[in-house]
Amino acid sequence: MFKVLKSGKRGKKSWKRMITKVTFVGPGFTRKPPKYERFIRPTGLRMNKAHVTHPELKATFNLDIIGVKKNPNGAMYSSLGVMTKGTIIEVNVSELGLVTPGGKVVWGKYAQVTNNPENDGCINAVLLV
Repeated sequence: MFKVLKSGKRGKKSWKRMITKVTFVGPGFTRKPPKYERFIRPTGLRMNKAHVTHPELKATFNLDIIGVKKNPNGAMYSSLGVMTKGTIIEVNVSELGLVTPGGKVVWGKYAQVTNNPENDGCINAVLLV
C-alpha cells in the first residue's frame, strides 16, 4: 500500500509515503507543495471513470466517479480514496436517465468494484440497486 520515500538534504527523513494502489481524487484536487505533502498519489494511478454494469438492464456504461464511500480494507483506505476489490464508490448516473417516483432525476448512486483495478488498469463495478 505505501512505499517509504526519503527526503531532506541527506535523505535522512522518511515521513513521506507514496500510495501504490489505484486512487480517486476529486476534480478540484490540487497537490500540496512537495515539501509538505505526506501522502503522494501518483497521477498514473488516479482514476476518475468506472465501467459500471446495471444488473437489470445487463448493460455497461462508462460513468464518472463522484467519490469513494467505503473500502472494506480499512478506514484509512476510504479516507485516502484508495480503490480495491469490494470498494463502494458513488457514480454519476445522470446520463442514464433514472427517475425517482416523485419525478426527480437521480444523479448519484452507489456501485461496488468487482475487479482488482491495480492489475487491470480500469475499474469495473456493479450498480447497487
